[in-house]
Amino acid sequence: MKGMPFSFAIVGRPNVGKSTLYNRLTGRRTALVDDQPGVTRDRRSGEAELYDLSFHVVDTAGLEEAPPDSLAGRMRMQSEQAVLEADLVLFVVDARAGLLPADESFAAWLRRCGKPVILLANKCEGREAEALTSEAYRLGLGEPVPFSAEHGLGLGDLHEALVKQLASPDASAALVLESADSDVSADAETEDSDKCGPLQMVVIGRPNVGKSTLVNHLIGEERLLTGPEAGITRDSIALDWNHGGQAIRLIDTAGLRRPGKIKDELERLAGADTRRSLRYAHVAVLVIDAKQPLERQDLAIAESVIEEGRGLVLAVNKWDLVEEPRVALEEMHRRIEQSLPRVRGLPIVTLSAMTGRNVDRLLPAVVKLYKAWNRRLPTAQLNRFLAEAVARHPPSAPKGRRIRLKYMTQAKGRPPTFVLFASRSDALPESYMRYLENELRAAFDLYGPPLRLRLRAGRNPYAEKER
Repeated sequence: MKGMPFSFAIVGRPNVGKSTLYNRLTGRRTALVDDQPGVTRDRRSGEAELYDLSFHVVDTAGLEEAPPDSLAGRMRMQSEQAVLEADLVLFVVDARAGLLPADESFAAWLRRCGKPVILLANKCEGREAEALTSEAYRLGLGEPVPFSAEHGLGLGDLHEALVKQLASPDASAALVLESADSDVSADAETEDSDKCGPLQMVVIGRPNVGKSTLVNHLIGEERLLTGPEAGITRDSIALDWNHGGQAIRLIDTAGLRRPGKIKDELERLAGADTRRSLRYAHVAVLVIDAKQPLERQDLAIAESVIEEGRGLVLAVNKWDLVEEPRVALEEMHRRIEQSLPRVRGLPIVTLSAMTGRNVDRLLPAVVKLYKAWNRRLPTAQLNRFLAEAVARHPPSAPKGRRIRLKYMTQAKGRPPTFVLFASRSDALPESYMRYLENELRAAFDLYGPPLRLRLRAGRNPYAEKER
């Protein structure tokens, strides 16, 4: 039953349970859910399954009557675009609240669109909700399906309704999803599982620094909601994309603020979703405001990226507003060298997401860093490097006893991690480890990614093989 990808869009008023339904169908709690209305703002998409059916599902913002230039109006435009791109619409209404004038208005719009629609009466856990089942007929969208996204009730009825829709000649060959935008962690559970997968690139930063505007410019369409309001993005939104033959999963995230400035539970959940995206990323693009560069929160985010062992690229946005670019860039390099000593040669791209200036320089920097982050070095080559580095600058001899550096090997990549075997390893100064790390970067062009150099005591485990 394989065919072209089949896409469903979940639409409805705010707070009717769309994101809960999305989580139920995808089998993951990835869409943020809260009691307050209007939690979802951007379109989130993923792979979903219901018994023997597999399909692509899109969660949308709540449909509201609002002026086009307002935040709610821009959210509605994103939802309407999702409907136009979908093959089928799941229109969700709240069985407890009953039908509202907005439901009837949106139902009329869906009828004019001509898209196949399945009407879901959500929150039908009790008998008091049964009245809506008959009331919903007046929407003119056919028989409503009683459902409870929170408790999983009515899955069989939804499956039956989907099969009925998919039985049409236009849909019968489109039952299994081949490829589509998916959730952040779909193929990044282990290092081995994602080696053949796309480059996972997460865009992070403080609120209102231009992350979504930058992503929209990169992909060439207004896919993500943007505007002057701070904190528009809440969910981490993943977009599958291809750049010059390199498959990329581009992930836009909510802005991260200092813990002391987080005001409510929803902001805390959005921040946790961003940090989760970072854990599964390969390269993080940290977007900072050129007019307020490298504030304390910027450095805290950068440190968290380095701690996770991810590649880090610094995107300095709004560079067109800087009056003395050369002085500002020199100051930025000095600040990075002082505040982020664990990464040498951190890639910095100055750009303007609004005008597109220098945006084309970002992805080449990301791909170059990704290759260095994946780099694996032969053991023989590493030991020749070690012998040369020690010959140039031998370690000190505390209390007259020489420290012997016996052997070096790369334990793993992503990030490059090396193990150094030495006698009296507890006496080797930290300054000498920094010397070796700097020499390692210079010798093998490993500038940019975080390096991990571990010190071990004991004999050379390959000595028997060499003899």
